[in-house]
Amino acid sequence: MSELKIQHLITLTELLARGAKNNFISITTSSLGKNIAKSQQAASQHLLELEQGGFIERVMNGRKISVKLTEKGYGQIADMYHMLKASLESSPSAIELQGTLVSGMGEGAYYMSLKGYTKQFKARIGYVPFPGTLNVKIGKKEQVEALRQLNAIPGAKIDGFSDGKRTYGWVKCFGCTVNGKVACHVIQLERTHHDQSVIELISKVEIRKKMGIENGDKVSVKILLA
Repeated sequence: MSELKIQHLITLTELLARGAKNNFISITTSSLGKNIAKSQQAASQHLLELEQGGFIERVMNGRKISVKLTEKGYGQIADMYHMLKASLESSPSAIELQGTLVSGMGEGAYYMSLKGYTKQFKARIGYVPFPGTLNVKIGKKEQVEALRQLNAIPGAKIDGFSDGKRTYGWVKCFGCTVNGKVACHVIQLERTHHDQSVIELISKVEIRKKMGIENGDKVSVKILLA
């Protein structure tokens, strides 16, 4: 094995995390296998192949195994790190969407006016939203899929609350613009009746009136990720 195989990268990374960069560390193949979600036999085979490829040094002392990364092994992980870092840092800083303005379900005005939300909106995003949401239907499947990125981003979190009669879910807010003109936020709800192709926008102004748009009009939305 002259080059590091993908299936061995996690094993090599686990050894690095245990301190095997500069020192020999004692391990068992059973514990290694558990940590990399492989069988004991697979972990043992990984170590053998990594040694044969020159990525680790291995010393056997009875049933005990001591291993240390070689310069080649550490270099492979360092190269992978820099490649991933560059890829992540070069990712777009925004999600750009195109969609059509559609009617909502009439619930936005009610929820946006609840005190449990309005106080938090003011503190977290700097304004109390206009009572109502702007609903945009995203037409392209790949753009709908791109919205999944928001699941892994904290955003501005509005905590859920209870008024003693019912509970209300959390809301996450992400800064965005509509047609490059009106600053607003896309909201992601813990509980929603919309499918994933419909996004809801809030702003301190009534976006429809501000932009002079109505149902059926095409709009572009740019969600800022950084």
